[in-house]
Amino acid sequence: MIRVRILVPVHISVSTGYNFHYKYLKMANVLDFIKDSYHEMTQKVSWPSWSELQSSAVVVLVASIIIALIVLAMDQSSSAVMNLIYSATA
Repeated sequence: MIRVRILVPVHISVSTGYNFHYKYLKMANVLDFIKDSYHEMTQKVSWPSWSELQSSAVVVLVASIIIALIVLAMDQSSSAVMNLIYSATA
């Protein structure tokens, strides 16, 4: 089934009904966005399997630990250098 959306230009005047039309159009846009988002998330997105998700989580965990260890080593070495400089000047 092919669904065609026809866009019709809407004239909004500055009369007393302006706020009603504006709010109605704004709410219709929000509802269209939610419907399109739901359709895309359920029909067009390919979700990973449980095993793919677990392996990706392990990769992220290992990379985070490695980066944390590198930052720790840099912090400890700079701290040692600063302690050496301060002890030499005191």
